[in-house]
Amino acid sequence: MAYQALYRVWRPQRFDDMIGQEVITRTLKNAITTHQISHAYLFAGPRGTGKTSAAKILAKAINCHHQQDGEPCNECDTCKAITAGTLNDVIEIDAASNNGVEEIRDIRDKVKYAPTVADYKVYIIDEVHMLSTGAFNALLKTLEEPPANVIFILATTEPHKIPATIISRVQRFDFKRIAASDSYDRMTYILDQKKVTYDDQAVKVIAKAAEGGMRDALSILDQALSFGDNEITLDNALLVTGSVTHDLLAAYVQQVLGGDTKKALATLQSVLEAGKDAERFTEDLVGYARDLLLYQQAPQLVEEAEMGSVGEDFQQLSKQTPATTMYAMINELNTIQQQMRFTTHPDVYLEILTIKLAEIGRTQGAAPAQPAATAPATPADAAAPTTAVAADTITALQHQVDQLKVAVQQLEQPAVAKPAARPVKPRVSATKAPEVNLAKINPVLGSATREKLTQLQEVWPDLLNSLTVTQRAVMKVSQPVAAADSGVIVAFDYSFLYQQATSDQELTDALENGLDRMVGTALPIVFVPKDQWPVIRKNYLTAHKDELTHRGTPDTQQGESDPPQSAANPVVTKAEELFGKDVVDVKTD
Repeated sequence: MAYQALYRVWRPQRFDDMIGQEVITRTLKNAITTHQISHAYLFAGPRGTGKTSAAKILAKAINCHHQQDGEPCNECDTCKAITAGTLNDVIEIDAASNNGVEEIRDIRDKVKYAPTVADYKVYIIDEVHMLSTGAFNALLKTLEEPPANVIFILATTEPHKIPATIISRVQRFDFKRIAASDSYDRMTYILDQKKVTYDDQAVKVIAKAAEGGMRDALSILDQALSFGDNEITLDNALLVTGSVTHDLLAAYVQQVLGGDTKKALATLQSVLEAGKDAERFTEDLVGYARDLLLYQQAPQLVEEAEMGSVGEDFQQLSKQTPATTMYAMINELNTIQQQMRFTTHPDVYLEILTIKLAEIGRTQGAAPAQPAATAPATPADAAAPTTAVAADTITALQHQVDQLKVAVQQLEQPAVAKPAARPVKPRVSATKAPEVNLAKINPVLGSATREKLTQLQEVWPDLLNSLTVTQRAVMKVSQPVAAADSGVIVAFDYSFLYQQATSDQELTDALENGLDRMVGTALPIVFVPKDQWPVIRKNYLTAHKDELTHRGTPDTQQGESDPPQSAANPVVTKAEELFGKDVVDVKTD
């Protein structure tokens, strides 16, 4: 017989064989034993977590006449036929290649016929999110009211692409990623059964490289077995997965955190010469930085993820490295990862990354590794950097208080007395309010209407969802405050985000293109800080009071004895037209 891959040979045949999905398997077994089987199920989750295997086990269990405690016997003819894929009453369909309306209509027509051998006819539709809209509509009625002897099992890795009308008609089970420790236990069991020599550290490397997928873990293990001639060693596992040894990774991180660019570049060169994958190297760095940061708050989580292989060097480095330094490193790694996707020279990006990380280590106070010849640090010595930073902060705050006192004294002096010195000038320039382009704002205010603003506010959430994650983070604390056919004014809660958005032409283009798709017009967008918006609005209304008076409509039928203030004052009328009556608050002097 031809060789079969490990993930096919060791595919689970019973619910108890499934790894890491105890809640789902227990629920399905109880439903079978109590005869509370639903007519439709949705199995959703990452790849390689057991969705299709669970569907086949469920198909066997409900059709097996010898099942015990919800488990199929795997010995009767029905179980064997389903396992071999030869039972006509269990139909497995790949929606990726059968996603048209005609295929689903064929199912809808055949579902009316009773099963030939089994008790239930089971349709397993894999990657169901690939179905077209017409195919989903064709499936909808059958899925809602199928014949009594038909069961649908839908499997998908992207449940958000499935219409809500389908999801509301099925029982949904979310498969979670399999923990590295569970993958490790399963692989060691398989290797023991095959009587293969293996290194524990090598299997742990494969378990972590699988990223929660049991099928991926077994595929990598199969590849490592072929590479090592039926022997699993650490070197072979590192070569197959493209990972970097823990010691080399730790040395690289210590060097960049210590600001030693020369040694870090030499270590990087060793990594590249060994043929390691550049993207895998950056992923390992992100994971290592994440573990350093997480170990400061929840050590037990890191120890569980690393399966008890946390060394003393790692613990010491985690204690010495400030959290702000790790934040900066992870942000830089994330940026480089995105840029490396579109380059054919990843080594150049890794060298630039090394220089930037070393600069972060020098400027943000990463503690260098303690030389072996020095005496062990005392608690007072460990607290010294923190104490020094606190002292510097207190000194800076005291200096700012002194400056404010001088400013108050100058304001209290007579107006004729000119101050001899202006020590607060640098402080004023540092906190200067951001400039606003009134030349772009005033034309929008001149023709703004409440109806246009309401239209923009309705589509604003959808517009933000169309942006990238980074752009959405900037625009999350913004909202449109005025709109016209000539443009839109968007206010930001924070000035620094306003400044960032103003300088980001790509963000502006994305917003204008999004508005063009949603409202049919590419409206120019102008940004303003929220704290300056009331002043800008008031100044505009005051400056155009005469113009608004000529536009006023004093003859409105509001009652002659007690006309409202909005009718009597054209400025108020225009303000209500621009921003709505629920926003304008009229106060008499």
